[in-house]
Amino acid sequence: MSEKTKPAKKNYIEPGQKWQVDHFKPEDAEGVASLFRSVYGDNYPIRAYIDPELLKTENAAGRIISSVAKTPNGDIIGHNALYQSAPYKKIYESGAGVVHADYRGGHGIFTDMVTHGFEVGKQQFGVELVYGETVCNHIFTQKLGHKIGFVTRAIEVDLMPAAAYSKEKSAKGRVSTTLNFKTLKAHPHTIYLPPLYEQQLRFIYETLDDQRTFILANQSLPKSVKTQLKTEVFSFANVARIAVMENGSDFAETLKEEEQRLLKEGVEIFQVWLNLASPDVGAAAAILKQSGYFLGGILPRWFDTDGLLMQKIKGKPNWEEMQIHFDDDRKIVEMVRADWQLS
Repeated sequence: MSEKTKPAKKNYIEPGQKWQVDHFKPEDAEGVASLFRSVYGDNYPIRAYIDPELLKTENAAGRIISSVAKTPNGDIIGHNALYQSAPYKKIYESGAGVVHADYRGGHGIFTDMVTHGFEVGKQQFGVELVYGETVCNHIFTQKLGHKIGFVTRAIEVDLMPAAAYSKEKSAKGRVSTTLNFKTLKAHPHTIYLPPLYEQQLRFIYETLDDQRTFILANQSLPKSVKTQLKTEVFSFANVARIAVMENGSDFAETLKEEEQRLLKEGVEIFQVWLNLASPDVGAAAAILKQSGYFLGGILPRWFDTDGLLMQKIKGKPNWEEMQIHFDDDRKIVEMVRADWQLS
């Protein structure tokens, strides 16, 4: 068969076309799904990005705010999204970023999609803060995040399984991430520093792009309040995230029961979010420390007020494979690792 009569490659997009970044439109959904499948296959863990109808629904509801890079003839060559994943719904995570293989490397597509999301999110959807996770099996996204104004506030140790990177073969073990934040609307408020982590948290707060007033959290857990937890499990990664909505005197017992339940589901990575607006957060942090948890960092605006991330890992974390580019980020990693050694 001659070259002229060969059928066109499935999902082929001609390289070298002009492109522009725009807010998602319903007619873009098929192209976004095709782009994700071309990079990740059919097993991408977040169904919205490979299911066109679901992507339309989530964008229409404002739970996902997609920015797409497309050519004049409508080919989708890039996608990035803002989406809700924290307790406070006015802050959004930036992620689900992908660029077509023929348009990577020096084009600036990813940067333009992320900054476009900032503008659309703030102006059209009232987004007040954006955060993102950057992987530590390479330094590219760390450098890009800092370039567009993200600053690291926490380290999520061993968040992702190596299997998530099997196609690109870029990880030998579980992959940690940095959690990075950028304020779009200021919200000064008072937070309570757990005495256990006062020095570490003051360091992390030094470069915050907002204002905080600090008080030491010396109060005991309230006897008249029952602990309330809200848990989400990510089975593909064996990760559980536990948001503590109320700290009560039964905190230790409630946490232990929840852990035992999650262990039966195969959870290996436990993350707990505490509210730093609670005067008794120091007591809750001390219980977590006694239960084998260690520091992760701060989560600005997580509950509208700031959160504290603490985490527990089943087994030894994959410290040796972590690649950290920036000096301040390395200092946070050193703090986190030192606290893990004491857990």
